This record gives sequence, structure tokens and C-alpha cells, in this order.
Amino acid sequence: MMTSSQPTILSLPYSIRADLPFTPPLTSYLLHLISIKRTNLCVSADVHTSSALLRLAEEVGDCVCVLKTHADIIDDFSERTIKGLNEIARRKKFLIFEDRKFGDIGSTVQSQYTRGPLSIATWAHLTNAHLFPGPSIISALHSAATATLTSLNQSVITEITTGTPRGSIDGSSSGDEAAVEGEDDDGDDSDNLDLPLNTSRKGSGFTATTTISQTFEPSPPTLWSRSFSAGDSNLGDREHALQELGPPPHARGLLLIAEMSSEGNLITPVYTSSCVSAARAHSDFVMGFISQHALNSAPQDVFLNFTPGVSLPPEGEDGASKGDGLGQRWRSPREVVVGDGADVIIVGRGVLGAKNRRAEAERYRKKGWDAYEERIGRRNELEDDD
Repeated sequence: MMTSSQPTILSLPYSIRADLPFTPPLTSYLLHLISIKRTNLCVSADVHTSSALLRLAEEVGDCVCVLKTHADIIDDFSERTIKGLNEIARRKKFLIFEDRKFGDIGSTVQSQYTRGPLSIATWAHLTNAHLFPGPSIISALHSAATATLTSLNQSVITEITTGTPRGSIDGSSSGDEAAVEGEDDDGDDSDNLDLPLNTSRKGSGFTATTTISQTFEPSPPTLWSRSFSAGDSNLGDREHALQELGPPPHARGLLLIAEMSSEGNLITPVYTSSCVSAARAHSDFVMGFISQHALNSAPQDVFLNFTPGVSLPPEGEDGASKGDGLGQRWRSPREVVVGDGADVIIVGRGVLGAKNRRAEAERYRKKGWDAYEERIGRRNELEDDD
């Protein structure tokens, strides 16, 4: 349950929290996005094919602020999957969270994050990690994310030089040497493209060689400007507000797995406290936690709490879903948002198993938003006005 030290920030609207001085750009963007779309719902896309993933994203995209993926369980995951998902995310306005749960030494997680068929850092705005390898896992992932974003944001400078035609007794060009100049020892010249363009005048014995050299300079990431000033209410045209908000900042964020919803898990309060301490030490990269209750307790804490294990009984039925028989414990949106201070509710099978997933996602969105408005006192104010 929420403690007495927590209600200060939890009672604030998302839009106000977005503009607090310690809120990082990606966190600020997500909070504004939540406020404009009026959704604190994250749907977990636990599907096994690219077509199923993209179909789900289309169906629930308007209802979510974040779509959570498990790329490693998609049988045909490819570059086409990434392009399709990014296109839907841009159009429907949500962030992508790859639920990778990193938990290894620094050099290994860097490779897992940036390389291989998944190349997570190139497309997922958010990912998550366990802290049991130690706090160095955070700095390792942060370093990898920074390097990836820099490489994705390179500007190209093209330099063209034309060699002076030189005579040759045998008619061969002396520009051949220039054509291979700058190649790496291993033969990989992808970062320095020297393309010989030889034009020989027949019978003259002269050859002109043109060399095109390309170098890459990293450009500083373009961070989102905090120009959006509208509050949670009276937004007017939502589409106009989303257009004003613009695309996400050129940044990546990490969620630490501080608590779990599975019965009998081995996470202790001491471990959770260590996660909070590590997050504070790396608040420029750690956006928040996977947790079962709010973990903001210090005055400068602006972390987001993502809470899994959320479920509703079928439409028209009373009671609550207690679990799946496999150790997963379920609670209602109101329990986790009002009772325990969750900022984003994560729903998987509750939406995936529905006949109409768009309608079910909307039902969860409304329940989660109603719980948020109750938490900040706005819902009571609206009812009093009635």
C-alpha cells in the first residue's frame, strides 16, 4: 500500500508531473502522452508471429500509452516486423517496451541489447532489467543505448576530389592507388567509400580518376522541447494536442524489475530498496520500475511505476480474477492504481483472450483512467459537481 511519504507526487496529475524539474525528457514525454490520450494502459503483446503482433497493435493502439513486446517469442521476427511496428506506433501514438529482462554481466547485456536479430536498442523506447548482476548493468545498458542512438543519428559529409590526369607509358591509370586509399585493414570500407570512376580517352593514354570519400559525424540527439502546456482537462482537439506533442525524444529508458506479481517470487524488501537506490544514482536513464506498488519516496523521485498482474472479470460478471493457476496473481485496475499507486497498468491475457480486443482494451483503459482520477481527487470533484 502507499505510504505517507508517497502521496505528494501520486496526487499530482500526469501533466504536472511531466513538467517537474527533475523529470527526464522521455519520462516527461510519456506522461504528457498519457495525459492527452487519457490512458495509463500498457498491453502485453504475448503473441508468436509478426502478423499477430502488428494486428494487435492496430487493434489496441488507440487505447494504450505503451505496447509491451516479447520479440524473442515471435517466430518470424525481422526488420519488416520492426518497420511495421514503428509505423503503427508513430500513427497510433504509443511507446514500445521490449520486455527483455536483462540479467547478465555488462559486456553480455550490451551485445544482447544492440546486436543479433533483435537489435533491441534500435527500435524499443523502453526495456527492463534485473539488478542482481549489480548496478553496473545500468551503466552498461546506458552506454550501449547512447552509442546506438548516436549511430542512428549520424549526418553524412561527402567529399569529392578529382585527380589530375596523368600520362602513363602503358596507358594505365595512376589513380588506382587513390581508389583504395583509406580502406580498413580487414577490407571493410563501409565507413569510407572510395569509388573509382575511371574515364579513359581512347588512344590518349590518359585516365582521370574521381574519388568519393564519405565520413560520418555524430549529431547530438534532438530532445523533445517542453512546449506543451495543456493540462489533463479541456484539451480540446486531441489530435491537435498529439500533433503539438510531436514524436518521442531521441532517447531510451530503462525499467528496473523491483517487484514481481508471481506468487512465491524471491524478491525481498532489501532487494527492492537496492533497486530504488540504483535508480536514483542513474536517474538520467532509469525511468522507473516494474513493481507492485509505488516506490517514489524521496522529494526528487519522479519514477514511473509499471504494474503487471492486472485483470478484470468478464463484462457483466461480478468478482475479481485471482490468478491463473500458474503462480500469477491478478488484481483490478483500481486496486493497483488507487490502492498501491501504479502509474501504468500492464494487461496481457485480459485483452489478448477477448473476442473484441479493441473493445476490451477500451474497457481496461477506462477503468485505469477512472482509478487515476479517483487517486488525484478529480473523480470525486466531478461527482460533487453533478
